Amino acid sequence: MSKQIRWALCVVVGLSAAAATAEDRVVRIATGELPPYATQARPDGGMALAIVRSAFELAGYRIEYTFLPWSRALAETRIGKWDATAYWGHKPEYDSQFYLSDNVLTEQWAMVYRKELGLKWSVLDDLRPYRMATVPDYTYTPELRAMIKSGSIKAEPAPNDAAVLKLLTLGRADVAPMELSVACELLKTQFTDADFQKLAAHPKRITESFTTHLMVNRTHSGNAQKVADFNAGLKKLRESGEYARLLEKSPCPESWRRR
Repeated sequence: MSKQIRWALCVVVGLSAAAATAEDRVVRIATGELPPYATQARPDGGMALAIVRSAFELAGYRIEYTFLPWSRALAETRIGKWDATAYWGHKPEYDSQFYLSDNVLTEQWAMVYRKELGLKWSVLDDLRPYRMATVPDYTYTPELRAMIKSGSIKAEPAPNDAAVLKLLTLGRADVAPMELSVACELLKTQFTDADFQKLAAHPKRITESFTTHLMVNRTHSGNAQKVADFNAGLKKLRESGEYARLLEKSPCPESWRRR
């Protein structure tokens, strides 16, 4: 074999190895629409996806997002079509199906209510007198779900968050458990300012532990390392102050934030 041929083969092998290495540093993530946390409508992809991208970039990876229906994103990531899916609340069954990252962000769930009521509550029993708009498919907390199921709380079912807000603004419901940034985004984009002014958010959180996560499939070798690298990048992001800046992009007015 001539020196020229050997040299050419070395170049080809080297280029192939470099391409494989570059491909290993690309993470393909399936996601869905949940403004303002995940959305194609924002240049940064939404607050949660911006955090995920920034954390991976700090760890030396490049991100490719594909938007799908949420159930499809979950199912296709589970079987290995995508490297990961973001972002998801924790459920025990996910622990055996995916590698879960550290907490991406903690969602802020509170009672949104008609302002004229001047709502005061400290325990769930305080909410019994009110008509509560709920989405039947939502988990909420086990305690709240049990009260809704038993009829202890008068639930007004709605198909989605926008319909929940419609019930409140029309006076057909009094209170609703909602993620605050999601509620504010909907009010800003699908309702009038007058509708927004009818509602308020109670400062008490329904739960303090609604953590959310990047979930990486267990079918591909090396994915456990990707999660470890992501967690390291997320830690750097928090320490840099950039994490807090990304979360400041919440659509909620100051009066809706915890006091």
